[in-house]
Amino acid sequence: MKKSIRWLFCLGFASSISIVSLAQDYDSMEITGTTLEEFFSAAIEYSPQLKIAEERLNIGSARSSAAQGQLLPQLRANASRSDNRRNALGQLDTFDGERYSITLTQVLFNWQAYSARKEATLLEDQFEAEYFGELAFLLTDVAEKYFDVLLASDALNSIASELDAVSNQLDQIQSMYDRQLAQITDLYQAQASLAAVEAQQLQLQTELAMRREALRSASGIESGNLFRLSDEAAIPPLENSINYWVQQAEENNHQIRARQYAVEAADKRIDQRRGAYMPQVNFIVQRQDSDVGFDNRPQDRTDNTYIGLDVTIPLYAGGSNRAGVREATSQRRIAESELRQVELQANEAIRSAYLQVQSAETMIAAARKLLESTELTSTAMQRGFELGAVTNVDVLNALRDQFRAERDLQRVRYDHVKYLLLLKREAGLLSADDMLEVGSWLEAAGN
Repeated sequence: MKKSIRWLFCLGFASSISIVSLAQDYDSMEITGTTLEEFFSAAIEYSPQLKIAEERLNIGSARSSAAQGQLLPQLRANASRSDNRRNALGQLDTFDGERYSITLTQVLFNWQAYSARKEATLLEDQFEAEYFGELAFLLTDVAEKYFDVLLASDALNSIASELDAVSNQLDQIQSMYDRQLAQITDLYQAQASLAAVEAQQLQLQTELAMRREALRSASGIESGNLFRLSDEAAIPPLENSINYWVQQAEENNHQIRARQYAVEAADKRIDQRRGAYMPQVNFIVQRQDSDVGFDNRPQDRTDNTYIGLDVTIPLYAGGSNRAGVREATSQRRIAESELRQVELQANEAIRSAYLQVQSAETMIAAARKLLESTELTSTAMQRGFELGAVTNVDVLNALRDQFRAERDLQRVRYDHVKYLLLLKREAGLLSADDMLEVGSWLEAAGN
């Protein structure tokens, strides 16, 4: 848990952030967030899956401590007091007996206990890797949902601008029609275009509400006026080859590392089962104070000290030891297969994320050029329509293309960030600095 504490510290997600930095509606007692860091902080406290992973790590730590404790000196104390009665030849003798003892036991050789300790340590490492894998997944999931809200919000703003432009075009056509300068088909076309944009606006409103709900479900807080991706955000270009990122995933991916630890733990479990065939040797020191002798006969109080070795040699266990080894061996094969499966999944995910980032970088430049082109085309079509050189349909199509290009550029910019985070997550390289850097690319709405 030391690592998780360092993560939270580095991220700067102090518990007070929910009180100081988050906006709160005291009438409804609903907490809202605006920055990406606020949603990270809330999600870490809110996520049931992360809490499960944390408790599994706590269990692993407890098991490791317990296994280690089995190899440390064991000290036991015993005390008894008895009421003894003895009838011999019609003579009833009664006396109170007392016996006190303290025993120290130290393992000298116990292969099962040694293997169990190593297995417990490896399982703790496995749970720790799974915890950080779950943490990385949670943070990227929150970031993805955060950007989904931004994308839907930007799309809604874009469609509102498109609605204004089409409405203006409709007003212009209506005016021209009233003066018998336009045909009824032009008016119908403009009305149909306006209705289509209005329908799309309603759809985007629903989509925005759904994406806000998805973000709330992941973080536990409502979304306020979110910080937006700055137009001047200095997003670093993709570095290194795809093979480099694949190698990083093989070495650092949290799920792969967890499965590797699971395989090693399975090896130790086999050793533990085979240890049932081996002798056990314990060093024992015992001190006893008693006034009860053999057959509960009274005797003068004695003080005895015993020092010796206890050697246990297994001879026959009815085949249970062999069955235990077979079971552990099969569990090891399962762990190997799970590792292979995770490696294949990670390899596919890292390659896909790399290509998506690469594609997004290319598409951003192309989308910017397309937007500039459609804006110029739309302006030219409007002027041409006023001069009678182009039709109303040409103007409407140009407006549609312009705002579609605007929304496409917004989408690919957000996709670029999301795929960058996904790439680093699958490579096992996602750090607190990465999450804070993404936050630095955002700015308050209206800036």
